[in-house]
Amino acid sequence: MNRQLASYLVLVIIIALLPAMGAYPIFIMKIMCYALFACAFNLLLAYTGLLSFGHAAFLGGAAYATGHALTVWGFPTLLGLLFGTAVAAVLGLIMGALAIRRSGIYFAMITLAMAQMIFFYFLQAPFTFGEDGLQGIPRGSIFGIDLRDDLNLYYLVLVIFILGFLVCWRTVNSPFGQVLKALRENEARTISLGYDVARFKLLVFVLSATLAGLAGATKSLVFVSATLSDATWQMSGLVILMTLIGGLGTFLGPVLGALIVVVLENKVGEFGRALAQWTGIEWFQVLGESVTMVIGLIFIVCVMAFRRGIIGEILHRWGGRKASA
Repeated sequence: MNRQLASYLVLVIIIALLPAMGAYPIFIMKIMCYALFACAFNLLLAYTGLLSFGHAAFLGGAAYATGHALTVWGFPTLLGLLFGTAVAAVLGLIMGALAIRRSGIYFAMITLAMAQMIFFYFLQAPFTFGEDGLQGIPRGSIFGIDLRDDLNLYYLVLVIFILGFLVCWRTVNSPFGQVLKALRENEARTISLGYDVARFKLLVFVLSATLAGLAGATKSLVFVSATLSDATWQMSGLVILMTLIGGLGTFLGPVLGALIVVVLENKVGEFGRALAQWTGIEWFQVLGESVTMVIGLIFIVCVMAFRRGIIGEILHRWGGRKASA
């Protein structure tokens, strides 16, 4: 456990030093927002076995709520973040109270249907400005720190990500987390032990929605905007890909998955142009227009070669070698 914590500390130090090493702060902040979003989803799916197709509703709902509170109501930045996160928690409570009555594919379809209802509300609501999105969200300041400076905002996002990650870690490594694992493995036996399974499902659903909302609220500050793309069903599918590519049921898996997906979304065009120059094949020039296809191909490769995800496969093989030694 001490070695694991030490590795996490080293990772945090590296992330904190990235701007000084020449990394673009906005790009790294985007990765951290999506990583927190994926960690929230991983908490629900990996440790409870509940597959939600509607998590984008919490990401987008919190982004719109935070943006509206800061832009129209003039909330302080910290209060705006908390307000957006609270809106996501309320949405999670409503959606979860209805969805946990079913399991399996029925649970997934209910979450998808309700997320689509929320999406169409955002599409038509006047405060979201439809397809144009909510633009010009003020970053403001927190404790006198001017967040208009990208570097100041970078370290705020890093702190938020660390807090969200610690919440996930503490939840899993607690008696509450052990009940969640038992529920995933054998729900009937968990009920026979006297646990209120419906209450545990609802609690973890709301917690996951809250963390996803925190990611969405933070993302609205990073990009000073909230758009419909945050609430689409494609975003719900994207977070599933992040979690499965990185490694379901691992702590660093969703972080790695978010890194891979964001890098592909932003850098695959540059990679394609470099391949075109190196090989002379002009087809690689259009690679940037086929990001979805590239991500899908990588997902297929990961499913076939890394059945447990990248981090999951590494941990499995490393554990197997230690056992044989």
